[in-house]
Amino acid sequence: MKIQERTGAGAGRSAGPAQPSVGDRLPTAPRERKPALAALAVLLILLGALGATTLVLQAGNRIEVVKITAEIPAGSSVNSSNVTSVMVADDDSIHYVKWSQLASLEKLKARNTIPAGAVAVGEMFGSGSTLAAGKAVVGLSLKEGQYPAGLKMGDVVAAYRVSSNGSSTGGSSNSSGSSSSSGSGGSLIVGQAKVSYVPDDKNSGDLVGSTNFAVTVTVNSDDAAALAQAAATGSVALVRVPGNGN
Repeated sequence: MKIQERTGAGAGRSAGPAQPSVGDRLPTAPRERKPALAALAVLLILLGALGATTLVLQAGNRIEVVKITAEIPAGSSVNSSNVTSVMVADDDSIHYVKWSQLASLEKLKARNTIPAGAVAVGEMFGSGSTLAAGKAVVGLSLKEGQYPAGLKMGDVVAAYRVSSNGSSTGGSSNSSGSSSSSGSGGSLIVGQAKVSYVPDDKNSGDLVGSTNFAVTVTVNSDDAAALAQAAATGSVALVRVPGNGN
């Protein structure tokens, strides 16, 4: 009897909680789905693809237009020395002047001063007079020694009365009061004039005779008569001076 009791007691002590078998897995919590984030990721991918496609299409739809390389004063025109061609993206809202239209553009005048580096658009040019009130344009036929080397459109110059052999004369000032006698240095006709045109060396039609250059300057109306009179006798010399030429 005692032997059986011990056996039963030992069996009771050895019994414990059931252990899972080796092949069973512990249960895991279900993953939380985030459909909003997934949709956002897809949207960003689509936007990136659309942007890349647009850039490729724009890069392929480019046109050759006119770009200003040197300042063009108001009332002046473009020529082969102050423009170049550049490629830009085509845009119907911008009235670009195409490079193929350069010959037609040369017949027009700048409505206002156009700075170097600007891309030409139709609104910058017109066929009518663009001179401001109180201004006049005077043409000069100058020989070597009567103008500074490197003279270009937009430069501000002073005009002096000189003799036909290039020496200074001592005439009096003009009626507008802008000229003044400078003693042995000759008389000043115009203190500030803006060069609105200089010859293009590639165009022989801009030469007067064999050596003279047909330079055009914009001056105050009051100075135009005295300057034109001196220009008619070849008695004008230009000197580059600082100023805005207005």
